[in-house]
Amino acid sequence: MIRKSIESLLTIIVDLKHLIVLLLQGCQNLKEVFLAIGSISSLSILSLSYCKSIESLPTTIVDVKHLTKFKLGGCENLKNLPQTMGSISSLSMLDLSNCKSIELLRTTIGDLKHLTELLLQQCQNLKEVLQTIGIVSSLSILDLFYCKSIESLPIAIGDLKHLTKLLLQGCEKYEGTSSDHWKHLFIINIGLTLLQVH
Repeated sequence: MIRKSIESLLTIIVDLKHLIVLLLQGCQNLKEVFLAIGSISSLSILSLSYCKSIESLPTTIVDVKHLTKFKLGGCENLKNLPQTMGSISSLSMLDLSNCKSIELLRTTIGDLKHLTELLLQQCQNLKEVLQTIGIVSSLSILDLFYCKSIESLPIAIGDLKHLTKLLLQGCEKYEGTSSDHWKHLFIINIGLTLLQVH
């Protein structure tokens, strides 16, 4: 089967009760993720990277209770995540890099208690990171590389005691944040120079 010609997932996938990894990256004509995806309870890694025709995700995605890595990088037409996204409590990595249509993250992202990596690089229309980011207590990596519309970061970022890596290179409108809010960081990349903060 030619990857680019796939327009929808085969319903037979739903019957794979022990499926752990589902990689669909590069399926550029895939327009939707079928509702029954939520019934694959064993799924741990789901990659829809560069599925450029996807505009939204079904709310049933939150029923994939064991999902730890969700890769959506390069989904250029994806406008937002389901409001109930925070219900995927097992999620440790969320990759939204190059999702150029996303302007705002859902407030429920603060409910992702086990999230350690949030990758938002080149989300060029992302305008702000909400205060609820401050309650994602396990977050260690926040990548905002070339998020050209970001002007500032919320004060709540200072509450992220496990945040060690913050990437801000290419954030042309970024005006800065008090260094007091970065006291837990080991690496900050704000330009051509890599700063070590102690």
